[in-house]
Amino acid sequence: MSLYRNFLSVGGLTLISRIAGFARDALMAAVLGIGPAADAFNAAFRFPNLFRRLFAEGAFNTAFVPMFSNALETQGDEAARLLASRIMSWLVATIVVVTILAEIFMEPIMRVFVPGFDDPEKFALTVFLTRIMFPYLACMSLMAAYGAILNTLGRFFAAAFAPVILNIVNIAALVPLAILVLEDKADAAFWVAIATMLGGIAQLALVYGAVRRSGFVPRIGLPRPNPEVRRFWMLAVPAILAGGITQINILVGTVIASSVDGTISILGYADRLYQLPLGIIGIAIGTVLLPELSRHLSAGRDVEAARSQDQSLLLSMLLAMPAAAALAALSVPIVRVLFERGAFDAAATVPVAEALVGFAWGLPAFVLIRVLQPGFFSRKDTVTPTVFAGLSVVANIGISLWLFPSMQHVGIALATTISSWLNAVLLALFLARRGYFVLTLVSLRRHVLTIASALIMAAALYVLGQRAEAIFAPDGALLTQIAALFAICMFGTVLYFTLVHVTGAQPLGMVLARLRRRG
Repeated sequence: MSLYRNFLSVGGLTLISRIAGFARDALMAAVLGIGPAADAFNAAFRFPNLFRRLFAEGAFNTAFVPMFSNALETQGDEAARLLASRIMSWLVATIVVVTILAEIFMEPIMRVFVPGFDDPEKFALTVFLTRIMFPYLACMSLMAAYGAILNTLGRFFAAAFAPVILNIVNIAALVPLAILVLEDKADAAFWVAIATMLGGIAQLALVYGAVRRSGFVPRIGLPRPNPEVRRFWMLAVPAILAGGITQINILVGTVIASSVDGTISILGYADRLYQLPLGIIGIAIGTVLLPELSRHLSAGRDVEAARSQDQSLLLSMLLAMPAAAALAALSVPIVRVLFERGAFDAAATVPVAEALVGFAWGLPAFVLIRVLQPGFFSRKDTVTPTVFAGLSVVANIGISLWLFPSMQHVGIALATTISSWLNAVLLALFLARRGYFVLTLVSLRRHVLTIASALIMAAALYVLGQRAEAIFAPDGALLTQIAALFAICMFGTVLYFTLVHVTGAQPLGMVLARLRRRG
């Protein structure tokens, strides 16, 4: 199956997951709003989620997939299965130790994570919720490991569909909470935390079943050191930073933002909105591209590897630029339609929309990082991206501390965007310097025309949004607002793809041909 078809499969399932996630987030906004309980829940959920993306997805996938692919290509199924068993035994042991230590020392850990939570009740609730949800890390780490095996085998469905299960379980818990309207928001946050843990268990069960059907279930035993395991950890430790740079930047924002009530929730809702296109485009392409590059390079197919990298870059920018433009141009209508109900009132819409604009212009950078990092990871180089990750984090901290006193939530969003662009540019420059990435004049022209088309679309969407200001008023009819937002977005989509086709930035016939290609 072609790279584009695999991307379409993973991206489509991710789209279903993110739509379900929007339903979950809308219900959560109605139940928790942006008050102290919402801050506590968002901080509590973000903590294990950070570890999941750094340790499980970031480190495990980037270190394991190239090694597993190489074993499959050069040594066969049995050697690959043995490699997976040895590495996963260490992964499980590490997760168990980390979880036990975190549960014991959760209170001092959270004092570092949310130093601005001065209210004793708010801090105590945060610690309590984090203790409930931290074992979610174990479920997601194992799910990421099993998902890496499936992705390398070319079986993308189960791992891509698993997040839908989490959203369904959360929605099942939130619907009665929204109907009952609990006076104590802390009680509501407790039940949502329980549902999150149950959803994590359900996700793990789904992916484990898929691995079992593939015949590649690793045997978990006592971890023992050997050269392959040492090689894995040499790759994994740097990748903890490199693979999760976006999450590290968000963590920095959380620590700084904790000093102002409501800011963590504001950033959390805005983060969920730009995560939709990031998940569909960046994460989906990165998920497909890493095993694709690893297989090509293991078999000595350098030309095919370069072609896959170039196609991924063109496709990611083709989709990321209009997504960023739409989020920035229609930030208020989008937030109002999705979140403004219940405890989330019109006063909450404005700051979330402002943060969304700040994040939106960083979306292409976030996607580029996902597309460019596999160029290093597939060659078993996790050190270089780690250096760039460190530079990006330093920049993010400095810019956040500079902007937060005057711009608050917007300053945090802009700092994340600027530091992510720094990381993306460094990745591209060093890939080019090593001869692994060449931006031809034809490709450069296509990218420039794509950016121009997206900016024209953004201007058109902004004008239409202003013309429809009365429809998107706080007291407007929800169904009318949904219809208006859908119509404006459809107009922008048609305009954008017409422009990229007519200008030759990306002829649609070429895209369709690649989607139909099976090999």
